[in-house]
Amino acid sequence: MTLNILFLTITIRKRKISTEEAVHQEMVEKLYEQYKDRQISMYRNI
Repeated sequence: MTLNILFLTITIRKRKISTEEAVHQEMVEKLYEQYKDRQISMYRNI
């Protein structure tokens, strides 16, 4: 009888983002919200 055991360790660390990345992410989220609002308003007008 053969017993093969494999141990795997996964470490998850919170990624530190720079101020530039944070500003960029915030801008992307705002643009996404504006796009969603525009889609909703266009859908309601039909």
